[in-house]
Amino acid sequence: MFHPPSSAPHAPWWRSERARASLLSLILLALVLGVWHLATLPKVVAGPALTPEQTEYMKLMGKDPGAAGGSGSASTASNFPTLAVMGQTIWEQLAHPFYDNGPNDKGIGIQLAYSLGRVGAGYLIAALVAIPLGFAIGMSPLVHRALDPFIQVLKPISPLAWMPLALYTIKDSAASGIFVIFICSIWPMLINTAFGVAGVRREWLNVARTLEVSAWRRAIEVILPAAAPTILTGMRISMGIAWLVIVAAEMLAGGTGIGYFVWNEWNNLSLPNVIFAILMIGLVGMALDTAFARLQKAVTYVD
Repeated sequence: MFHPPSSAPHAPWWRSERARASLLSLILLALVLGVWHLATLPKVVAGPALTPEQTEYMKLMGKDPGAAGGSGSASTASNFPTLAVMGQTIWEQLAHPFYDNGPNDKGIGIQLAYSLGRVGAGYLIAALVAIPLGFAIGMSPLVHRALDPFIQVLKPISPLAWMPLALYTIKDSAASGIFVIFICSIWPMLINTAFGVAGVRREWLNVARTLEVSAWRRAIEVILPAAAPTILTGMRISMGIAWLVIVAAEMLAGGTGIGYFVWNEWNNLSLPNVIFAILMIGLVGMALDTAFARLQKAVTYVD
């Protein structure tokens, strides 16, 4: 009697590559936290013993003689926040993320919302300009040759170099931030869209011409699906740059946003809040990149 071959037993979950990568990440995190903890421990340094007269004088001044070398040693703590202080700061910030006590005292949730709103507005405007223009460049060699000199000149300019001009002409910090996001987001989307459209297989385009498909339908039903992975790659790069730039732009312009929050907390000498804001910037950036990576994977055709 014929028996179908049984499937091979699955390897335990802890032997999978994803589980090993997660374990390695946890080990690296524990190593970083351990180094942080050791670096912020109070250090005992030797010091000269105080004379009875010096001890009495310090007591009269309301100071602790033991902390200044009364026993021949002194304990000095690092100015860098400890893990306990950071844990308390994270808890306090996340417990009330949307409080609003005035212009210079808003919760981290409100500040992130302002930054994400500016990024979303500038990014959307850039997409509405870059993707249609990229289609035109990719489909027409004449348009490509005409616009390429302008692209090559404007693309290397730092987005923050446009900030003074934007503040002078627009005269609004929020709108200037949106303009800077537009400038920094447009180039990766434009170039990747043009590259993806120009790289569509000639056979597919020839079949569309043979079937006398209109140019609009050919762009939507043939070129767009084929170029979608490349377009999404450009959009993913643009989002990463936009989130990077908005923090620096808000530091310069002030007002609201996560960048302004970092600068304001630094001016308040609150290093734990600065580190917490940096952590939030990284987590939000990772979430945005993950979303675009999944979207890119969804539109990518695999043979």
